Amino acid sequence: METLAIKVKIGDREYPMRVKPEDEGKIRHAGRMINEKLRKYKSEFGLDDSTDLLAMVAFDFMVESLETNAGNEEDSVHMQRSLAHISALLAKAV
Repeated sequence: METLAIKVKIGDREYPMRVKPEDEGKIRHAGRMINEKLRKYKSEFGLDDSTDLLAMVAFDFMVESLETNAGNEEDSVHMQRSLAHISALLAKAV
């Protein structure tokens, strides 16, 4: 499998990694998102400590992930109920 050697800068450091070509854009976008949140927290809270900033960004992304997953679970349950209803209607029609 072919991989690309890239460097992603997060905060003040560059992190070398090997990624699939189809994942490069997603990984670079993730790095940009992290850096945007770092800048936001640095300006909002006046923090310069990289560890504190990265912890706050990690926490923020985890909360967003949990909220997204909860929403996806609700959507999945709704879809399952809808499909069961449609299936029941089709069974009656046959």
